[in-house]
Amino acid sequence: MNFIRPKLQTSNKILQGIGIPHSALLSVIFGMMFLSFPLGAFVMFNSELGDDINFQFPINPFEIFSTGFDITIPLSFEIGDAFIVLWSIYIIFFTIAMFGPKDGFLKTMSSLLSHGTLKTKSNYMVAVTKWFSILILISAIINFIQEGFGVPTIPPVVENDLTKFFYVSLAPITEEISFRVILIGIPLFAFYSQRTSVKHFFKSLWSPSHYLLIFDSKKALILIILVAIFFGLSHVISGEPWSNGKFAQATASGIILGWLYFRFGLIPAILVHWGTNYFVFSYVNFISQISFISVDDAFSHSLINTMEIVFLISGVLSISILIINYFYSKQETALEI
Repeated sequence: MNFIRPKLQTSNKILQGIGIPHSALLSVIFGMMFLSFPLGAFVMFNSELGDDINFQFPINPFEIFSTGFDITIPLSFEIGDAFIVLWSIYIIFFTIAMFGPKDGFLKTMSSLLSHGTLKTKSNYMVAVTKWFSILILISAIINFIQEGFGVPTIPPVVENDLTKFFYVSLAPITEEISFRVILIGIPLFAFYSQRTSVKHFFKSLWSPSHYLLIFDSKKALILIILVAIFFGLSHVISGEPWSNGKFAQATASGIILGWLYFRFGLIPAILVHWGTNYFVFSYVNFISQISFISVDDAFSHSLINTMEIVFLISGVLSISILIINYFYSKQETALEI
């Protein structure tokens, strides 16, 4: 087994070499996410994004997208009030992710710099930034391949950019509760729970792998894939559908979000989804307003292009570290044997 030791040393050196640029990029993404909170508030309350409507626009009735269907709830409130509630919830989740569940974001990042290992279970925000960049990379690859075959990904037509920003901000909570908590969390509780108390039930829905005794994750993985396929289908066949090109992207995103929910809990899954929705659109809408260009044109702005490059490079490094860590663990196991 002596020939394995040089391989372990080589893998460790590679991890340390990748660790510095990877941690830097994750830190940049974290900083941009933090800045998106004031940018989003500006877009909602101080911009002309809505043209003839503003944050006082009444929503009645209230429509949400849940488990593949548009559900109408007989509630009435101003869009600004509802946005503040969502905004506050995301700040709370962001703060929890930044300081928990065990170590803070900076402490966890320092281990990446010194050892080349990423302890995602120690800090939610590291998992969020890493898997957000992986999701963006995979979505970009799928989009590139589909466009090569003449299959575009076209979003549904919206009547107003301000209401679109609100519903985009709402989706991470409603869709993660619907598709992950209800369609994954409850079945996992039924499969694996050995207790039936109400407290244990809600804890299991909050973080399945932490509170459920799951020795074989095959059932969980199959469930995650099936729900992800349904998640992809729901984007192209219900409500105000996307074009068919969205199916593959949404399905891949559903697998990543489902795995995050299963492995790390509800907060990382919501925040990664939040990243693809609120985070990205807060910058796009902000640029649209300060540059006096349309939202569609803002997606081609140099700042957005630079952000996308950062996400893609971070995604490549994140996947590389996952692969290296996988083979590193295999080599360690072989050495122990």
